[in-house]
Amino acid sequence: MAFPPAFDGLLQAPLQPLALDWLARAGVEVAILRLDRVDPLISGNKWFKLAPHLEAARAVGAQGLISLGGAHSNHLHALAAAGKRFGFATVGLLRGHPQDTPTVLDLQAFGMRLHWLGYAGYRARHQPGFWQPWQAQYPELLPVAEGGGGLLGASGCVPLVSQVRSQLNTLGWDDYHGWWLAAGTGTTLAGLVLGEAGAHPVYGALAVPDDHGVAQQVEAIVQEAGLPAARYELFDGSRGGFAKVDPTLLGFIEESERSSGIALEPLYTGKALLALKQQVEAGCFAVGSRLIFVHTGGLQGRRGFATPAQP
Repeated sequence: MAFPPAFDGLLQAPLQPLALDWLARAGVEVAILRLDRVDPLISGNKWFKLAPHLEAARAVGAQGLISLGGAHSNHLHALAAAGKRFGFATVGLLRGHPQDTPTVLDLQAFGMRLHWLGYAGYRARHQPGFWQPWQAQYPELLPVAEGGGGLLGASGCVPLVSQVRSQLNTLGWDDYHGWWLAAGTGTTLAGLVLGEAGAHPVYGALAVPDDHGVAQQVEAIVQEAGLPAARYELFDGSRGGFAKVDPTLLGFIEESERSSGIALEPLYTGKALLALKQQVEAGCFAVGSRLIFVHTGGLQGRRGFATPAQP
């Protein structure tokens, strides 16, 4: 068993212009940070959120990691793929009841051991003592919060700020006015907030309903880090709930993929881009605004949904 080395400086995501007609009409420029390009399986922001947890597991002599997610979880998919590639054990605690989604079949193929918690059991994940029986059953594994959440996972996303700043000259930009990305647990958003330290605002489009506590999680991370200046704002992009997919969203994804040549998925990045379009057309960003849009990867999540074929 071997954990991979630290990833700082090793994973460089390309930054490229995003040309869409509704942006041009509004006079708003957007560059997309292609985290979907960093790895074919351990995709998107997942590498960055997992890296500090893997370092922590190495430091305490753990033999692997145990974490939580749903039947389409990008986090569990990336964790299981990393475990198979680098030879460490992985266990997944899943929401709901057994089902054979493409993601679940991959988890099994990657060697992850699965436990289905039902829905009530999964809701208990934030309660005191939740991890106690699992740590008793798997004492050799390091527990990781849903989505790699918390300050540890957020710290792995801080380097994304310097990655973007180092590539601005390729766009002919000298600065930008903010970030826009999907927020599932809020961990990546919190990492960007920490990395910016008040220099630029970070806007998150919620991929889950407001009652999932994303705002509270972000605030907890910011407070734990002791950040004196935090600039962020959350918008509702969930379209009625996590994994809620409708014809308007699917049509928008298809049109956007055709125009940009960039593949999207309907759970996070597609919803975030549609939420950005709505805010741009509502006049929330002035003419001349320059935004960094984060493609958080997770294209494996397209499977099982009636999404268009990948361009």
